[in-house]
Amino acid sequence: MTALPSSVTVLEAGGTTYYIVGTAHVSARSTEEVREVIELVQPDVVCVELDKGRHDALTRDSAFRDLDIFKVIREGKTLYLLGHLALSSYQRKMGAALGVKPGAEMLAAIDAAKAQNARVELVDRDINITLKRTWASVGLWKRSMMLSSLVMGFSDDDKGKGEAVTAETIEQLKEPKALSEMLAELSRALPEVKRPLIDERDQYLMSGVEAAGADARKVVAVVGAAHVPGMQTWFGKPVDRKALDLPPNPGLGWTLLKWLVPALIIGLFVWGSFRFDTAKLGHMALAWIAPTSGLAALLTLLAGGRLLTVGTALIMAPICALHPLLGTAMFTGVVEAWLRKPTVRDCERLATDVESIKGFWRNPVTRILIVATASGLGTALGMWIGVAWVATIW
Repeated sequence: MTALPSSVTVLEAGGTTYYIVGTAHVSARSTEEVREVIELVQPDVVCVELDKGRHDALTRDSAFRDLDIFKVIREGKTLYLLGHLALSSYQRKMGAALGVKPGAEMLAAIDAAKAQNARVELVDRDINITLKRTWASVGLWKRSMMLSSLVMGFSDDDKGKGEAVTAETIEQLKEPKALSEMLAELSRALPEVKRPLIDERDQYLMSGVEAAGADARKVVAVVGAAHVPGMQTWFGKPVDRKALDLPPNPGLGWTLLKWLVPALIIGLFVWGSFRFDTAKLGHMALAWIAPTSGLAALLTLLAGGRLLTVGTALIMAPICALHPLLGTAMFTGVVEAWLRKPTVRDCERLATDVESIKGFWRNPVTRILIVATASGLGTALGMWIGVAWVATIW
């Protein structure tokens, strides 16, 4: 057999040989190597680092054509979708600079597998579960920093901002030394993110590849190079895939805090009704409502929300702040969506519009997400100010 590229790691167990191809997701060379390896090995199975959602997004004309913005808002997924759009935009801009479509190596793997009559297996975890587990693992400050970093990745003018991304720099990231340094830096800076985003998926991917190869002689797996070291570590070891597929557990402390703060505020008002006169109770009510309603309405307005949406934030914020199962974003998002009425064409344009700040701001879908997120953030900030203010009056 002709020598395999250096990006390929070969593992063997139980009569099955696994060829793990480590790729860069916006690399033309990786795309060619994937085709070369599959043609050379002629595997029975080709595994790709995709779940059904990302597979459909890559293979359909528009990943967002059937987006139901009302459903996204009702299910409280505005921040998840914003993060997904920002990350997709960053990858598309990198790919455009290099002349490579993000995910091209996965499409090449699927096409090459079909040409060899090999079975294709999607072995990655559902992207929604990964995003939820990642999001739940970091605090509010780091969430803001992550979103800000992604937003900076699709600024309209990138000239003079750091080193230019080239095909050479992308290929260097596949080298073991560079990978080790990158993962070590991620572990240091954001250990909470590395666990669900990299470590858990290393287990999930390796387990899926081994399951796919249970009745095969040769398996080719196409994955991001950053996953290869971890996958080697988990090769042949048992993995609890059901546990990794579970949505994040909010934790007892966070659950108690979500209920205790509203209970404390309500308790203070009830107790105050027996101890204080009407004027002082009114002062307490103002101390709670003013910052909660005011900040929610202000941030909604600054985010470009319509006047009716601003009014909705003003009214609903103090109520939602007292009910852990309600969110101001649910109401403002629905109102803004009803007012803006995004069309199928707006959804189809999402992938290209989010490549610039102007497009991100102009598209009705992303504007709705921004407005909903801003109202929720304003409510949260106002709530804590209100708690402190009420406590001083008490």
